[in-house]
Amino acid sequence: MMRLTALPLLLAASWALQPALAASDAEVLTDLQNPGYHSKPDWFKNSFLDIREDVAEAADAGKRVVLYFSQDGCPYCEKLLRENFGDQEISKTAQDAFDVIAINIWGDREVTGTDGAATTEKAFAAGLGVQYTPTMLLLDEDASTVLRIDGYYPPHQFHAGLQYVALKREREGESFRDFYQRQDAQAASGKLHQEPGFLEPPFKLADNRAESERPLVVMFEQPVCAACDELHQDILRRDPVALALTNLDAAVVDTYSTDTIQTPDGRELAIRDWAAELGINYTPSLVFFDSEGNEVFRTDGYLKAFHIHGLFDYVATGAYEHQPNFQRWLQHRTDALHARGIDYDLMQ
Repeated sequence: MMRLTALPLLLAASWALQPALAASDAEVLTDLQNPGYHSKPDWFKNSFLDIREDVAEAADAGKRVVLYFSQDGCPYCEKLLRENFGDQEISKTAQDAFDVIAINIWGDREVTGTDGAATTEKAFAAGLGVQYTPTMLLLDEDASTVLRIDGYYPPHQFHAGLQYVALKREREGESFRDFYQRQDAQAASGKLHQEPGFLEPPFKLADNRAESERPLVVMFEQPVCAACDELHQDILRRDPVALALTNLDAAVVDTYSTDTIQTPDGRELAIRDWAAELGINYTPSLVFFDSEGNEVFRTDGYLKAFHIHGLFDYVATGAYEHQPNFQRWLQHRTDALHARGIDYDLMQ
């Protein structure tokens, strides 16, 4: 996997294609605090990173394994450790049902994978396609992934994921989406958001791909979704984010709707079936397609304005073609901002 090659050109292209930061950006990008190294809870497993042995030991204890991929300086990792694992009920579920093993996505410690091959933390993470931190893989007794959590999930959503795997609901044929729907939903507006200038139903996404040269972002949402409310009522209203979004076509769809949609590859099927086919587990999930209708990137975790802004630019500029690791690209974007004397809070 390509890492740092062509990054000087990529950064130059990124800054050339996006508008210069104006005074209004200072309201979004203020007071950076790099949290650096985050101490893990002392109940995390002190593993020798032989994943086969870890899974077997957990099974013997009636538990399952969680692989927690992180990196230093990751604000969402800090938020996960502080707010999610700092919650008494979540912590109890995690300790009772799992052995949690921390892996640094840029680390050099030796890892023995389930195939018995020795590698490094960073190569192991890359081989699993880890793009976000935190990323968590919740494994069963055969070391198969039952649930993958890419990015940060708010506490109620995260706890539901732990409970779903701890209760082994996948053995009953129940999807996580259905399991979560049965849980108490966080208070939300109860309406599906639509934005001026977005594509309108009935959605003909293949027709849109044939007519437009801009990338397409499909926002999978639902009416009862507090994070969807925040996305539309706050994040997309910010000038830098709204400006970046003009470089894409966009559509909001109800993840569980039975309405028919024309997918980017030209098929006609119910939106809920398309969402299930794509593996959409969380709302909002943002899935990006190129002008040919191919999926090029997605996010299904809780993100703040700076990261959403970065995602729009990452796809709109075609940066993903040169730097397939969004985290690396975002770090260089961060460094470029610092070089210009612009500080910001990643969580604002």
